[in-house]
Amino acid sequence: MIRHTGLGLSTFVLASPFSDGDVQAYERTREMGYDLIEVCIEDPSRLSAESIVEHAAATGLQVSICGAFGPARDISSEDASVRESARRYLELCVDYAQAVGSPHVAGPMYATTGVARLLPPEARAAQLQRAADGLRAVADYAAERGVRLAIEPLNRFETDLINTLDQGLQLCDLIGRPNVGLMIDSFHMNIEETSIGDAIRAAGSLVFHVQVSENDRGTPGSGHLPWEDFFAALSDIDYSGQIVVESFLPTVEEIARAVSLWRPVAPSMDALATDGLSFLEAQVRAHAGAPQ
Repeated sequence: MIRHTGLGLSTFVLASPFSDGDVQAYERTREMGYDLIEVCIEDPSRLSAESIVEHAAATGLQVSICGAFGPARDISSEDASVRESARRYLELCVDYAQAVGSPHVAGPMYATTGVARLLPPEARAAQLQRAADGLRAVADYAAERGVRLAIEPLNRFETDLINTLDQGLQLCDLIGRPNVGLMIDSFHMNIEETSIGDAIRAAGSLVFHVQVSENDRGTPGSGHLPWEDFFAALSDIDYSGQIVVESFLPTVEEIARAVSLWRPVAPSMDALATDGLSFLEAQVRAHAGAPQ
């Protein structure tokens, strides 16, 4: 059965880059009925852990932390200085997670988002090894602070390195640390997995975190994603972590470019958030995951 520890909303739905000035986002998230806010650390200079703790506590929200991975945060880069920059950023995200009580740092932390190249096998293997070596060091840093790493496979249009859960499991195996697992995202799985349910079941206890988004990035439940298969598989593995509704503001140029979102995918972002939560609550109830 699904025994979730929180139903959350991504700050990408609310404001980007999320900052200390976005105080109203916490209250909006709570008013919509969520008990968790997933904060993306896009620009650490604009967002403090102290502010997150203060406003989450004031609204009774739990917090999840995820990262954003541009060119200066590529831990698989051939450039050692870029790898070092990525390591420092990820360790900072771990510090945020420890401070705000997030069980993990989540995201596609193995490479720069938006890079898609066909590499020779030896070059790809070398890139994967660089990612594993860098993430192993971050995992050790995180373990000392009681934080896990939840690695997110992305679809082929957003990365050329880790597209499927099976590839993600191979990376976890290369890293070789017990606090490293996967974040699964229904949007990416809908593009890349032959069977969404089988992929989730194969990942099993290494599914650390879950994001839900419809096939067009719209309101979960409004499209053609095989949701029964998705939630039945989560039930089969006795998933007991957080589940977060994710989409993206259609008005932020950098995000639009990164995720190829060129049009509104819901009547409003508030409608997406509230309708998405209703759908999510119904699904977890159906799989014995919501409190009665």
